Amino acid sequence: MFDRESQRQTSPARSRRRGRPSSMALCAAVVTVALVASFAAMALASGSAAPTVGAATNAKFGSEKIVVDTHGRTLYALSPETAHHLLCKSSECLSAWPPLTVHSHKGKLTAGPGVHGRLGILRRSDGMLQVTLGGLPLYRFSGDSAKGAANGEGIKSFGGTWHAISAATGAAPVPTTTPTTPTTTPPAPPTTTTPPSEPPYYPGY
Repeated sequence: MFDRESQRQTSPARSRRRGRPSSMALCAAVVTVALVASFAAMALASGSAAPTVGAATNAKFGSEKIVVDTHGRTLYALSPETAHHLLCKSSECLSAWPPLTVHSHKGKLTAGPGVHGRLGILRRSDGMLQVTLGGLPLYRFSGDSAKGAANGEGIKSFGGTWHAISAATGAAPVPTTTPTTPTTTPPAPPTTTTPPSEPPYYPGY
């Protein structure tokens, strides 16, 4: 009788000890959860990070890839503008040709596959941080309403000529449109008129 009562009294304590996880197991579980969360965050960050500039083909330039922004919009440079000699400074120019900018100079600039040239940041006089490629300030064109448009190619304004940028060379690509040959006929050679002959001169008359 005594043994049975003692067993009844000790059995709940034993069951509580058996069901209670140890402190080492709890620590291991917490570490495992933290590691899984950190790896997931790293994978999410690496997968969502888009390059600052990328490369894309455009029907206007055949098979040659040009430089585009994260949304696939064509990027331009104004020739002969450089990062040390800006031509596009007026509000009218910046409205028609919005610069490609970043929020902070501490962020890492990355170029997508096929883009050659060094990326940099130009601090403009108004504090805007503009992205440069190979020393050329990059712009978009307000007349490009959709991805893949390149309506700004060859426009002459604001002291230079706007060109899309080749991803492979960093220079202006050559459009594939064949130039039209002039249909005007060459001018006829000038006709020579013979001056009227003067009557002969006879001395004494």
